[in-house]
Amino acid sequence: MTVSELRPSAISPTVDFSINGVQHGFLRLPYSRDDSAWGSVMIPVTVVKNGDGPTALLTGGNHGDEYEGPIALFDLARTLKAEDVAGRVIILPAMNYPAFVSGTRTSPIDKGNMNRSFPGRPDGTVTQKIADYFQRELLPLADIVLDFHSGGKTLDFLPFCAAHILPDKEQEARSFELVDAFCAPYSMKMLEIDAVGMYDSAAEEMGKIFITTELGGGGTATAKSAGIAKQGVANVLRKAGILKGEDRPTAGRTQWLDMPDGNCFSFAEEGGLIEPLVDMGEGVVADQVVARIHPIGKTGAAPTDVCAKMDGILCARHFPGLVKAGDCVAVVAVAV
Repeated sequence: MTVSELRPSAISPTVDFSINGVQHGFLRLPYSRDDSAWGSVMIPVTVVKNGDGPTALLTGGNHGDEYEGPIALFDLARTLKAEDVAGRVIILPAMNYPAFVSGTRTSPIDKGNMNRSFPGRPDGTVTQKIADYFQRELLPLADIVLDFHSGGKTLDFLPFCAAHILPDKEQEARSFELVDAFCAPYSMKMLEIDAVGMYDSAAEEMGKIFITTELGGGGTATAKSAGIAKQGVANVLRKAGILKGEDRPTAGRTQWLDMPDGNCFSFAEEGGLIEPLVDMGEGVVADQVVARIHPIGKTGAAPTDVCAKMDGILCARHFPGLVKAGDCVAVVAVAV
């Protein structure tokens, strides 16, 4: 066992996760800095508990420039009543609070990407300390975990809820049941191309039922995408038996998609100006040109084609109009 594993978390909650009722408070993380020698990062948290029952851990702001989750969860934290709950709901609308406040994907303090920082370290950077608290304190409390994402400032997605293909098929099936219950316009069997250090993996390796979303992008939210998030979280809580009330019928109301392998992704080999040739939700075939990248250093130069590697529909694209070499330009998924 390492020294960091023996060290307790620096974070102290101002709420008691074990008592009934509604509590609004903070996860307080000491952070000494130039303008506050004994300062703290104060991460808002709400706990709503009523008797025995399952626990849902709901998070937004894992990346700070993704807004549907924070909108839905700040609203839920304000409106959810204890008498409407059977079990417990833990709500953190802005998981990586420093990134959320700055409107950036990663933390302005340490450039930490929360979704690549697990299991974290209690003696590490601010982002690693937050990840460690989730790993050791919050995830063990949870039965189901819903982590909201969208494309942020650099991607745009069809609105979907997703879960992963897992070795444990019972765990996988229960996860996809909640994806279906969320009832986004699209539902995804999701492939991750960079899963090391992810919150998703940390939860799944503990045996938790984990679902996530991609609900748009461009560094903003719309009335439609925020509405999908708000209705989706209520649907999931009802399906899990935590929010009282009847389940809403969902059969046939979502289009299932699959990301079967790495051929889903097309990357830029050169930087420049993107010209989209296919819009989101449209069908494509293998080797079809889905975008062109125009050189911007001089006029008269030929653009570079970016092609789909498989048949399917365009479910994500780069955002905004300029791209760097190595950036993901397009993602294709297969309709199930």
